[in-house]
Amino acid sequence: MEIIKTSRLTKYYGKARGIIDLNLTVNQGEFFGFIGPNGAGKSTTIRTLLGLITPTSGSALVFGKDVTREKNAILRRCGYLPSEAMFYSGMRVKDVLTLSADMRRQNCAAEAKRLCERLQLDVSRKVEELSFGNRKKVGIVCALQHQPELLVLDEPTSGLDPLMQKEFFDILWERNQQGATILLSSHVLSEIQRNCTRAAIIRDGRIIACSSVEELAKTRARRVTVHGTADLTSLPGVRDRVEAEHSVSFLYSGDISSLLRALASGQVDDLTVTEPELEEVFLHYYEKDGDV
Repeated sequence: MEIIKTSRLTKYYGKARGIIDLNLTVNQGEFFGFIGPNGAGKSTTIRTLLGLITPTSGSALVFGKDVTREKNAILRRCGYLPSEAMFYSGMRVKDVLTLSADMRRQNCAAEAKRLCERLQLDVSRKVEELSFGNRKKVGIVCALQHQPELLVLDEPTSGLDPLMQKEFFDILWERNQQGATILLSSHVLSEIQRNCTRAAIIRDGRIIACSSVEELAKTRARRVTVHGTADLTSLPGVRDRVEAEHSVSFLYSGDISSLLRALASGQVDDLTVTEPELEEVFLHYYEKDGDV
C-alpha cells in the first residue's frame, strides 16, 4: 500500500522555487530517507505533504487522502517533527506534552513517560530553560507519544548527542518493526545509510534519484589510497585528490589497467581500493556533470 504518493507536486513562493514536478512514493512499513542539503526542498515537500502549505500545482496523497482537502484526517494519523520546534514560553515540558496529547484528544501519559525516561528528558523544567537538544527531545516525544502510523521527521537528530541519537534510532526501529512508516529527512548521509532501506535525493527542488540505499551507493568509482610515489597527474578519471606525507587518496572512475600502469612506474609501498562512502557518492549526484 502506498502511504505517500505525489504526482508532479510543485510549490513556488511567489517567483522563488520551492519544489518542482516532484514524483515520490513511500510504501507502507518503509523506513524511507529523504536526502538533500539545506535549501534543496526537503522541508517544503514535508510541509506540503502535511497540508501546512498549499501546493502551486500537482497532487499529493497521504493514506490515499488529498493533502489539501483532507489534511485533518491525515494529521490525525501522523507524527511530525519539524527541524526547529517552537513552544509557548512559561510552560513546563509536562504541560507541553499534555497539551499536544489533548489536541489529539488522546491520553498519552504512559507512552510519554516511557519516551521521556529513554531520552532522559526532565519534564519539570520550563521550555525556555532547555538547551536546543532538549527542546528537540520535547518535539520527538510530541511526535511519537500518540503512536502514529506515519512518522515524518525533518532533521530530527540536530542537537542530540551521540548517545541520544542512538537511543532515538532504537525507538524508531522499534516503531518501524511494529508497522509504522517513517519518512526521515536529513542531510546526514550516515543516518540514511545506517537506517533507511530506500531513499530519494533532491536537488534544486527536483528528485534526481530514488532507489534502495544500496543502489544509490553503487558507483563504478572507487576510493584509491596509495602509499609511496607514483605520477598520476596525467591519469584520466582521478577526482577529489587528497595528498598527505608519502600518500595520496583519490576517487578513480577510469580504466583499471591505466591505473595499474601508472602505479607500476612509481614506487608503491601499499595500496588500498575500496568502495566510496555514500557521502562521496552523494556529492557526485550534486555535481551537474558528475561521473559516478
